[in-house]
Amino acid sequence: MNPALSSLPLWLDLLLAVLVLLGTVFALVGSWGLAKLGDFYKRLHGPTKATTLGVGCVLIASALYFSFERGNISVHELLVTVFLFLTAPVSAHLLIKAALALDPSQRPAQPPAPPDK
Repeated sequence: MNPALSSLPLWLDLLLAVLVLLGTVFALVGSWGLAKLGDFYKRLHGPTKATTLGVGCVLIASALYFSFERGNISVHELLVTVFLFLTAPVSAHLLIKAALALDPSQRPAQPPAPPDK
């Protein structure tokens, strides 16, 4: 291997490759879930769970790469990751609340009351 091609150690190259591959697999699964699952409530899980993990893995790989290359911590990717992990569940919750407000018949049944003692 030509040393001029990569200034990263082999362990970091492997870690970055694994993170990017995991990220693409999670993003693919999330996108597939968005396209193929049955109703709105099921489709919402793809982008909020799997795709968030996928983008998070790619952002962490990017943060590691640029932190190592520049010699200081790359804060931009870490801030985007934190923002993504905080906003995706909140937006999914708001979308579900809005959908339930439009169609209350989709609301699950109330659990039975506990027996009196």
